[in-house]
Amino acid sequence: MQEISRCLYDGDAPGVVEGVRRALAGADAAPEEILRKGLLAGMARVGEDFQAGELFVPELIVAARAMHAGLDELRPHLAGTAARPLGTIVIGTVKGDLHDIGKRLVGIMMEGAGLRVVDLGHDVPPERFVEAARAEAAELVGLSALLSTTMSMMRTTLDALRGADLPARVLVGGAPLSGAFADEIGADGYARDAVAAAALARELLER
Repeated sequence: MQEISRCLYDGDAPGVVEGVRRALAGADAAPEEILRKGLLAGMARVGEDFQAGELFVPELIVAARAMHAGLDELRPHLAGTAARPLGTIVIGTVKGDLHDIGKRLVGIMMEGAGLRVVDLGHDVPPERFVEAARAEAAELVGLSALLSTTMSMMRTTLDALRGADLPARVLVGGAPLSGAFADEIGADGYARDAVAAAALARELLER
């Protein structure tokens, strides 16, 4: 497990895959334990060091790629086991905004925190968020915007979600946003970056 975590931290995707294969071949490690103590533990360390300023976005991206390589190797063995995601989050960039990279990074960190992520992409209308949140029985919905001109669409989307009487909590994020704006529109939480978003999602689910 330590080798998997170390390779993930270093962004060594082949090393992660090899570590997962060796762990699966052993007699002691269940697939869900490899996920929790190897992949998720490694990604948690990446997140901590990113927050501390010891790692930066390029390192975050290569670590995320290594995590996905390990997940692809492990996923067939998780089917039918006790391993279950903490919850489901539907994410997307609101209508009128075509920016996607930051939101995709949020999705990667959410997966790294143990959530099931349904990514709707960019330029997503309010009704699509409502439809997906209902269809996926999502506990959380994440709204992203990078343009100040699309911030008003966040309010519209959040109103649509509330009007549909969905139980999902709504998180918002993006460069022009602030905690004050999140409070103003009635969001359940605001995160300044992908790592903070994943930590907030876990906190809300664990409550």
